[in-house]
Amino acid sequence: MNRAVRRRPTLATTALALLGALSLTACTGGPMPAPGKARAADPASHPDLDPFYGQRLEWTGCATDGYECASLTVPLDYARPGNGRTFVLPVARAAATGPAQRIGSLVFNPGGPGAAGVSSLEDGMDEAFGPAVRARFDIVGFDPRGVGGSVPALTCEPAGAEEEDTSQEASDTVAPLYPRTEADRSAAASGARTAAEDCEEHSGPILRHVGTEDAARDLDVLRAALGDRRLTYLGWSYGTSLGTSYAERFPRRVRAMVLDGAIDPSLDWRQRVISQSAGFRRSVDDYAEQCAEIAGDSCPGASPQEIRALIERLYQRAEREPLPVAEDSTYAEYGGMDATAVLDAVSMAMYTPEDQWEPLSEALREADQGDATKLGALDDEEESEDPGTAEGEDAEAEQEDDAPEPPADNSDAALTAVNCLDVPHPRSLSPYWDALAPADKAAGVYGTAGVTAELTCRDWPSGGRRPHRVDADGVPPVLVVGTTGDPATPYEESVSLAEQFPEGMLLTYEGLGHTAYGRGDACVTAKVDAYLVKRERVRPGTIC
Repeated sequence: MNRAVRRRPTLATTALALLGALSLTACTGGPMPAPGKARAADPASHPDLDPFYGQRLEWTGCATDGYECASLTVPLDYARPGNGRTFVLPVARAAATGPAQRIGSLVFNPGGPGAAGVSSLEDGMDEAFGPAVRARFDIVGFDPRGVGGSVPALTCEPAGAEEEDTSQEASDTVAPLYPRTEADRSAAASGARTAAEDCEEHSGPILRHVGTEDAARDLDVLRAALGDRRLTYLGWSYGTSLGTSYAERFPRRVRAMVLDGAIDPSLDWRQRVISQSAGFRRSVDDYAEQCAEIAGDSCPGASPQEIRALIERLYQRAEREPLPVAEDSTYAEYGGMDATAVLDAVSMAMYTPEDQWEPLSEALREADQGDATKLGALDDEEESEDPGTAEGEDAEAEQEDDAPEPPADNSDAALTAVNCLDVPHPRSLSPYWDALAPADKAAGVYGTAGVTAELTCRDWPSGGRRPHRVDADGVPPVLVVGTTGDPATPYEESVSLAEQFPEGMLLTYEGLGHTAYGRGDACVTAKVDAYLVKRERVRPGTIC
């Protein structure tokens, strides 16, 4: 499932006055065993973990006014936590606006994998939470291991790679969305192998240590460093995988947990591809059907049939020859937008229809007229000049001198690294080619492109996770939020995840776009806030 699955903040940053530093104490008490079960070893009981669990966060002002930043040190390898090798993770917080009624910290993960929590918070992610939550909790974001300002951080390209002239090479090779011929399949496999080798070359020592299970253990170290006996957590999209993993490993350390836009851990790689790809296909159909309601006169066709035909026409053109773009376009160095780039641009525009369908419509119309510049710019995001904190910079100096410097935004590398490590993939090529026809039947080019994207994982280091149903005995009621028209994390997966949790609760949002909480629906905000603050349960069948 190597398409981007992330929560992207669209709210303006609001600076909050910080109301004093908190007195932090570590709490490392282990969970009690469930009735009838033997006591399991506490994952935090290793004596070499004591220094990590005993940390106190030293808060200083962030680069953005109104936020405080710190750094958290976690072991590189939890099997050998005392060997001196570590990750240093940036952490940021927006203090509770009602300190007299403060409950504790609320840690969030914005998605990805590969989205950085610190920059998300400084970009205004705290405003995604309702006023009642912001009053009672410090909103805390962190960069997961290998991501953003983490030291070390993932990178899959050498320094200066972005300056290389690749336009001629790219213009000579146009990637098909459905590789049918032996030549197309050989080229796809070769490109995927090269991508995996690049990551191994530049991030090899940490590739096996950036998975979700290790990140969940980091989350518990962060909980202790924040001084909270139990964790209050909200995860969007990939953040639901991180939250689920935490709940399985530390079920009795959960106070409240919201998982919005869920990923079902019981699905294997092929099932995940088909599930997500079908979600994108349905969303593009929704766009064609409902474009006039949301994008108005900017729609690139007078009917759903015309819009579908235009999109299909662009895919076919881009498979023959990259679509032209202006010289200052990101895609100019690649000779234009190939079919995969066009599909990615259309797919990403499904995340927030209220913000993206109008510019998508204008971009599609211009691309059909011969200029794909606007289409290529849809997913452009400003890169942070310095994703780290002062503490991170100090720690970086202590790393190996020959460690490659990661790009300002390494979300693509992290997306591949974590997905490949978390989900087992076949080593031979035949299972991928066998999956193409079923994926095409279920989701068209969205499915076949999704299968091809998984090829990189064929040559990836193996992780310890396997598809499984949730095992979290003793966890309090967990709230899962599912959006019926979600493109990236289909609603069916939220239904499934809620059923797998003991006393799991499902809140259904009838709407379009990726995830629900923080996008302005008053009903969703009220239900989630009441659960986070008062732990009020959501009744079965609740729909917003």
